Amino acid sequence: MMTCYFRENDAFKPILIDVPTTNPHADVAAMWFELLNPTPEEDRLVESILGISIPTREEMEEIESSARLYTEAGAEFMTVTILTDLDTDHPGRTPVTFILKGSRLVTVRYADPRPFKTFIGGLQRPNRYATGELIMLGLLEATIDRLADVLENTSNNIDAISREVFRSNSQAGRRNTRNLQTVIEQIGRKGDLLGLARESLVSLSRLLTYHRALDIENPKLTKEARQQTKVLQRDVASLSDHDSFLSAKLSFLLDATLGLINLEQNQIIKIFSVAAVVFLPPTLVASIYGMNFDFMPELDWFFGYPFAIFLMIASAILPYMYFKRRGWL
Repeated sequence: MMTCYFRENDAFKPILIDVPTTNPHADVAAMWFELLNPTPEEDRLVESILGISIPTREEMEEIESSARLYTEAGAEFMTVTILTDLDTDHPGRTPVTFILKGSRLVTVRYADPRPFKTFIGGLQRPNRYATGELIMLGLLEATIDRLADVLENTSNNIDAISREVFRSNSQAGRRNTRNLQTVIEQIGRKGDLLGLARESLVSLSRLLTYHRALDIENPKLTKEARQQTKVLQRDVASLSDHDSFLSAKLSFLLDATLGLINLEQNQIIKIFSVAAVVFLPPTLVASIYGMNFDFMPELDWFFGYPFAIFLMIASAILPYMYFKRRGWL
C-alpha cells in the first residue's frame, strides 16, 4: 500500500495513490511517500518520481553497515530495526528503511509497528514537520519513546521477579521448585525482549551517527534537525545503558534462581539422607533379632521383645538428637 502525505498549511493530508491509474512519469509533489508492503509497481513509481532505487526486503534485512547505511543518487538510505508485537508473548523485529532525497522522505516497511501508528495519527493536526528529515526524526523519536516504555515496563516486571525470588518464607510460604522454574521461564522471556531492544537501539545509534555525520558535511540542513539528532543520540545512549543494567540484573536473578533450586534439591537429598541414617540402626537391630540361629538367649527371655523394641527406638532417637544438636536439621 502506498500513501503520500502532502503538507497543507501546518498539517499533512494523506492520499492513497492508485498506482495503475497514475502516470509513471508524473512528479507527485508529496513530502512523504509511505510504502507499506509495497508492490513492484509502487516501487517503480517512487523510483521514477525521485530517481532512486528502492531496496528489496532481502536487502533491508542484511546486517552489514554498507547495506543499511549508504548514499546513492543524491539520497540517504538508512535502515533501522524496529520492534513489533510488543503487547504479545512473541515480540519480533522488522527492518524499516528511510530514504531522504532533498526535502522528501520515503519509508519502506513490511510491518505496522505502533510508533508509526502513533506518529501518523498526529500528522493531521498542526505540527512542526516542515521537511522530510524532520518527519524521519519524528518517527525515530516515536520509536525511541516506545522503547523507553518497553524498558520501563520490563524494569517493573524484573522488580516483581526479584521480589518473587527473594521473598521470605514467613511472608509467602514455602517455595517449591515448580515456582522457581516458572520464574526462570519469565526471566528467559524478559531476556529475549531486552536482546531485541538492544538490537533496535544499536541500529538506531548507527543510523543517527551516520545521519549526523552527513549533516555536518551539508550546511544547508536546518539547525532544528541537527539539535534534534543530538537529543535522540543522547536518548539512545541512555536507553542502551539502562538496557545493559537490566540485562545484568536478569543474569543475577537467573544465577540466584538456579542457586535456590540447587539449595532446595540439596535440602530434599539431606532429608532422605537423615531418614536413612535414622532408620539404619533400628533396621540393624531388627535384622539381628530376625536371624534364625538355634542359640539366641533373648528369644527365651520374658523381656526380650520389649527390650528389642526399646533398643530400636533408642537407636533411632539418638542419631536424630545428635544431628539436631549439630545443626544439621
